[in-house]
Amino acid sequence: REVIMSKLYFRYGAMNCGKTTSLLQVAHNYEERGMKVVLIKPSIDTKANDSVSSRIGVERKVDHLVSPEENLKGYLNLLIGNTSCVLVDEAQFLSESQVEELFVFSKLTNIPVICFGLRCDFRTNLFPGSKRLFELADEIEELYTICRCGRKARFNARIVNGEFTLDGDQVAIDGDVEYESLCGKCYLTKVRKMKGWN
Repeated sequence: REVIMSKLYFRYGAMNCGKTTSLLQVAHNYEERGMKVVLIKPSIDTKANDSVSSRIGVERKVDHLVSPEENLKGYLNLLIGNTSCVLVDEAQFLSESQVEELFVFSKLTNIPVICFGLRCDFRTNLFPGSKRLFELADEIEELYTICRCGRKARFNARIVNGEFTLDGDQVAIDGDVEYESLCGKCYLTKVRKMKGWN
């Protein structure tokens, strides 16, 4: 009889596309069937502290915060035998080596790993974790949200003091920083201030 290997999944989208809500729904579905899920997220994501929080008001404490330099193998080994699924929120903040560890774990333990995260930063550059997930994930799914103009939003624009900006570090979560999901045209015209094609 053929043994079906578990998969590494990457479900990505622009901000406010419902990634965390979807993750919490997956957790509920597993637990409704009596299965144990483990929820982890990178510690660099200080929003909601040691929890994940969706815009619709649902919140859940994570089982493990992943530090930037952490070798995940030690923690993942503890899950073998009593875990049905590993869920990862804000997976774009993982290092490439941490994504590799999740990939190996999913294959050698037959426990699926489902990662949720952003594709690109506010300058349209891939996050390291997202880049490795695109390279390694068995299944990739885009989650959708809508731009202010009604088109599909794919880009994350950074707003500081009410103005769009291209300045600053790749990761900025706290303080006066806000983000808006925009389609390609709105990103070019509003953030990069491009008016037309010449």
